[in-house]
Amino acid sequence: MGVAVKRISTSFRGVFTIRRVTIQVVAILTVAVLAGGSLRLRAACAEAGNGNTFFSQSTVRLWPGDAPEAKGNDCEDIPTLSVFQPQPGRGNGDAVIVMPGGAYLGLATILEGREVADWFTARGFTAFVLRYRLGKKYLLPVPLMDARRAIQTVRAEATEFHIQPDHIAVIGFSAGGHLAALSATQFVAGDAGSSDPIARVSSRPDALILGYGWVGGVTLDTSHLSYCKLMDVMDQCAALAKAYTPARFVTAQTPPTFLYHTTDDKTVPVTQALDFYQALIQAGVPAEMHIFAHGAHGSGLGSGSLALDQWPGLMETWLRGLGWLTQ
Repeated sequence: MGVAVKRISTSFRGVFTIRRVTIQVVAILTVAVLAGGSLRLRAACAEAGNGNTFFSQSTVRLWPGDAPEAKGNDCEDIPTLSVFQPQPGRGNGDAVIVMPGGAYLGLATILEGREVADWFTARGFTAFVLRYRLGKKYLLPVPLMDARRAIQTVRAEATEFHIQPDHIAVIGFSAGGHLAALSATQFVAGDAGSSDPIARVSSRPDALILGYGWVGGVTLDTSHLSYCKLMDVMDQCAALAKAYTPARFVTAQTPPTFLYHTTDDKTVPVTQALDFYQALIQAGVPAEMHIFAHGAHGSGLGSGSLALDQWPGLMETWLRGLGWLTQ
């Protein structure tokens, strides 16, 4: 399509493994433990300020200039996609956009970002990790704008990325799961008359994967984690919940969905996932859900749990059933 995509960094590929950091209200920090020591990185400005938080092969800005609703030009004001390609000759044309969680206050950049990207690239996917805008500075719908634009960017540049434009999945964890679910239920068709080639294509993902998604988090109920309380917008919460609860927007056009959750989750109750699953079934959307008895919130790909480590394999089987992973 010849779209000019702004690449702002290139770097090495290295694998770093950490546990999920507990995100407090003041977080826009990622803490990575490397070789027994601590390395603190601003979630928006890793690698000497070039925006490449995830140590990826390259990073793409979603807009060539200021992003819509930008409140500055610092790194946290610039949403990006970090790009991870499969090994040469191993690509299968499938793509996945990874949306890490962090309560819309920070990003679990390794556990729910880089580690997930590595899992997919090992299976032939081209993976993109989305760094969306965060915090009280960027309330909803700004993160949703970033998610839509990310999907449109990957689709518009399918030829450059060597992927099929109708094989773009999104996977999100916790708050990233909420954002992924919003992107799958409130997508835009694309504006054929736009002067921006990226805006001409649809933002609908072709598959949706949710790991302990915070899909009911925009709520007045503060007995569990509440977006409205964290963002200090309780006075607006009724309207926000009406606009940004994904289950309210499920239709027959919602993409096939895979959900994973645990009964033990004390941060995001499993009932939120059940409500979303029920909405999918009622709309006739192909859906598969796996609920494990035990496991705390924030387990990523399983965190070494004998039971939870099984869920990525279940997801892989599900994807194969949809006709993915065919090469």
